[in-house]
Amino acid sequence: MASKLNSASGAQDGTQDGTKDYGEALKPGQRSPAGYAASAAASRGRVFREPDCPTRSPFQRDRDRILHSTSFRRLTYKTQVFLFHEGDHYRSRLTHSLEVAQIARTIARQLRLDEDLAEALALAHDLGHSPFGHAGERALDSAMRPFGGFDHNAQSVRVVTSLERKYLAFDGLNLTWEMLEGLVKHNGPVGNRDSAVAKAVSRIEHWKPLDLDSWASAEAQAASLADDIAYLSHDVDDGLRAHLLSFDALEGAALAGGIAAEVAAIAPPSPGDGRAIYEVTRRMITAMLTDVVTESRRRLRALAPQSPDDS
Repeated sequence: MASKLNSASGAQDGTQDGTKDYGEALKPGQRSPAGYAASAAASRGRVFREPDCPTRSPFQRDRDRILHSTSFRRLTYKTQVFLFHEGDHYRSRLTHSLEVAQIARTIARQLRLDEDLAEALALAHDLGHSPFGHAGERALDSAMRPFGGFDHNAQSVRVVTSLERKYLAFDGLNLTWEMLEGLVKHNGPVGNRDSAVAKAVSRIEHWKPLDLDSWASAEAQAASLADDIAYLSHDVDDGLRAHLLSFDALEGAALAGGIAAEVAAIAPPSPGDGRAIYEVTRRMITAMLTDVVTESRRRLRALAPQSPDDS
């Protein structure tokens, strides 16, 4: 959120009720998308035209296509940090993506954004990831160097635009422009036109430019921040459960250290204490999520966006 919200130009208030409310007044569980949410404007469409779905929004349809894709199911055995056979309780790329989606929805709801787009982007962000985590990606990149290398973000784009083969009328998932833009810019604007991601989208740029030099939607930025929150917290969780980390080892860490000390003061943990470990994880998620929402509301108030293009 921070990067684009900090760089966008000012606008008149864009909330639906005419007040400058960026989620502060929401009741628990309440949904109230604002005028700057992605759903406030018509989607820019899909590469291959299709009739609208009578029961779902375009972004709900995108989410469902991701959930039913073969590539999403393949994430089951793809490594997050620990190999899947080392234990049923360690995260895989699939469970990581589900946790990212939950956090992204929470951020989006609290900022009055479109939850469905944020969720869909969170579920799709690792579709092109290699097996064996980032070590596997480095190995693939080295092996594929004569052919341009390997980048999992670029591979995610290829998956949704061509590699999935489910529909009679087209290759790929035929996702909306908003989904493609958010997926391409998961790590921010793509300034280098020679990058793997830029090359992966070159085949669809003739349809509608993805404005690679600009920031993606607020929903895409929410999904990206949710990715960071998820892995920063659950990597600590998995490390503690595997006894590769201890509460003492976290001492001095900027966020986890203080929270681990708070938990230990309440109930001194024993090695592998699942309750204490989970308490650290949940408090880390809460702290980071609260910080993202608070800072994003401050920036939204300064920008006062009126439409999705302003945020």
